[in-house]
Amino acid sequence: MNLTLLIPTTLLVVTLFLSVACYRLLLAARRDVRALNAHRIAAHSAIQKSRMDLLEVRNRARLLEDTVSGGASAVEKVHKAISNTTFGLIDHFSRDEEFRESARKARKTHDQTSETIYKTVRTTNKALHILADTLIIGKAEKRIATQQPSGRSNQDRSD
Repeated sequence: MNLTLLIPTTLLVVTLFLSVACYRLLLAARRDVRALNAHRIAAHSAIQKSRMDLLEVRNRARLLEDTVSGGASAVEKVHKAISNTTFGLIDHFSRDEEFRESARKARKTHDQTSETIYKTVRTTNKALHILADTLIIGKAEKRIATQQPSGRSNQDRSD
């Protein structure tokens, strides 16, 4: 063989070998990037799910508070309508002035007491909501904040 043909042929074989090796590295790198992207998407999905779960808990707590408050207002209105009707009829049909005056005092006491009771129900409802928010939702937020995205603990990752 001729030396002038041997050197270019050797360089061509080495170049071909390096090209094949680079192509294989490129394919492996693309596969690793796809796997890494899939893990990133899965971790992001888990974080989003946790956030949505927390948002659902908050919304349910808010709905419960609004329901109790609205229910107390509805009951209070019905209660006022009944007491106004009852005391109005007593005032309208009673012929004894002393009995009317006694009924008016009872109505005033009744209205003040019932107003205090419904105010207490609303205040207690708000306090319970704040307590639940602090204990339950705060705990859930801490759990989500300290949770690892892939669901594995730090000890598992060190292995």
